[in-house]
Amino acid sequence: MRIIWVTLRTTFTLAIVCCLIYNLAVWAVAQAAAPDKANGSLIRNAEGQVIGSSLIGQSFTDPGYFHGRVSSIDYDANGSGTPNYAPSNPELLTRTEKSIAEWKTENPDVAISELPIDLITNSGSGLDPHISPAAAEAQIPRVSKATGIAKDKLEQLIQAHTQGRSLGLFGEPAVNVLELNLAVQAAK
Repeated sequence: MRIIWVTLRTTFTLAIVCCLIYNLAVWAVAQAAAPDKANGSLIRNAEGQVIGSSLIGQSFTDPGYFHGRVSSIDYDANGSGTPNYAPSNPELLTRTEKSIAEWKTENPDVAISELPIDLITNSGSGLDPHISPAAAEAQIPRVSKATGIAKDKLEQLIQAHTQGRSLGLFGEPAVNVLELNLAVQAAK
């Protein structure tokens, strides 16, 4: 009987330490060190309403906005992932051809040879909020035509919203599509 009580006390103590105290300590450190990131990097509009996160992509289909990467999960943040098709998989070819056809329809003024690869390929999570600066620049004619904003102004917005490499070494320069579209909306 004594072993049962020792086991129960040990289990209860470890549950309190590991499940409650540790999690509260991590939460407190995160809130103190980087509260914006700890709370999801939320983006709010002028009225203070949450309109998205800088960490999760959204679907933009209006021609007056820049479009993000293809998402096989329709940017549903309840779960992330994407089909990991082999290059020989016919479904990959079908999806890619569909993306190219949509590009041609939405961007008739831009040659297909200027189509950046990240606009027709999925990211690993299906939730990537970034595109390459080249992908943003390829969309300038469509966005300019739909909004009436001058092309050079859109180029300036892209440059202003281009994030460099992490620590100057890792990754590639990227543009957060939601933040760029908010700047486009403000410029209208």
